[in-house]
Amino acid sequence: MLQIQVLKEQTDRVLAGLAKRNFLTAEADVRAILDLDQRRRAIQTQHDAAQAEANELARRIGGLLKSGDRAAADDLKTHTTALKAQIKTQADELTATEQQQTQLLYKLPNVPHASVPAGRSAQDNEVVREHGTKPTLPVGSLPHWDLIKQYDIIDFELGIKITGAGFPVYKGQGARLQRALINFFLDEARDAGYTEVQPPILVNEASGYGTGNLPDKEGQMYYDAADNLYLIPTAEVPITNLYRDEIIAADKLPVRNTGYTPCFRREAGSWGADVRGLNRLHQFDKVEIVQITQPENSYAAHEVMVSYVESLLQKLELPYRVLRLCGGDMGFTSALTYDLEVWSAAQGRWLEVSSVSNFETFQANRLKCRYRAEGGKMQLLHTLNGSALALPRIVAALLENNQSPEGIRLPQALHSYCGFETIS
Repeated sequence: MLQIQVLKEQTDRVLAGLAKRNFLTAEADVRAILDLDQRRRAIQTQHDAAQAEANELARRIGGLLKSGDRAAADDLKTHTTALKAQIKTQADELTATEQQQTQLLYKLPNVPHASVPAGRSAQDNEVVREHGTKPTLPVGSLPHWDLIKQYDIIDFELGIKITGAGFPVYKGQGARLQRALINFFLDEARDAGYTEVQPPILVNEASGYGTGNLPDKEGQMYYDAADNLYLIPTAEVPITNLYRDEIIAADKLPVRNTGYTPCFRREAGSWGADVRGLNRLHQFDKVEIVQITQPENSYAAHEVMVSYVESLLQKLELPYRVLRLCGGDMGFTSALTYDLEVWSAAQGRWLEVSSVSNFETFQANRLKCRYRAEGGKMQLLHTLNGSALALPRIVAALLENNQSPEGIRLPQALHSYCGFETIS
């Protein structure tokens, strides 16, 4: 959530940034928020003055009663009663104005970093770098949705029988590959200085609002109405919310956490060739990395996180590229996002496997996640997160890029984790 002070003091920068996102109602929304803030301040001033007057009257009434002047005290009590009614009305009006202002702030996306390119869609994203050689596949090579049937390692039909489309069943070497990748990613993250946590996969409404998934992604999250809980779309939500309403000691920064969870996304409205097989699922496994740090250190941390995810792809021997997302393709909460995509040889296209984002103070302002800076001043922290990594498209690329007449050869880094070198 953007800070009111930023909206007031940097209005032109905010509007220019939101224009880069193609956020059409930016000017009207910002003006409405600032108008409400002015009204809130006026009501607060009136409320405080009335409360101060009521306190003074109470003091005077006490003095009059002590002196025996009950008539004068009763006159002041009549005035106090009217003043208390006024104070209550002002308090109610103040609450309503604050709620209206907060709801408008919840709808306002983050302001993009200056380096974010303008653009409306994925076609306008900027390729930062590309690594590796795209493999040349043998004649008769298959896409992963045919390979998984050939080797009987993932069963979509069984998933449909048990739950529905988008909930596959992993079997045999497919299940072992899943477990191997999760353990590999967690071990690598731990070696890179991240502390492993195992968070809940159901979160409350406050947690959803804290990371900006609510109200923005409400329609994409699975919801349990009986208990008012949401299945997580990513481990970012519970891990970041560990620090909601916390003041983190400066000597404990940066916070670096990693966690594995299943993730759940309704993916409403998704269809077409790009969602076939493992390309888009309703339930999938992912290892996440989260950092919380001082504002002056966050962009250096962001670059380090991107380099770390690149190191995983290099160890998996997958060709990849790094993209800087344009304003129109960025997530609601992000100030700057890098996507990492791997080359899918059989499909002949790039598949996104990670997003690494810096949210600056946007999440921290919702979370009230702060630290005490030099001089004792309380300041908001910066939050960052990245997929390290999401499994489905990694598995798709591993299967497609490494297929051969002898089977699917796995990269060296996974041999000890899988207990086998080839899927056959």
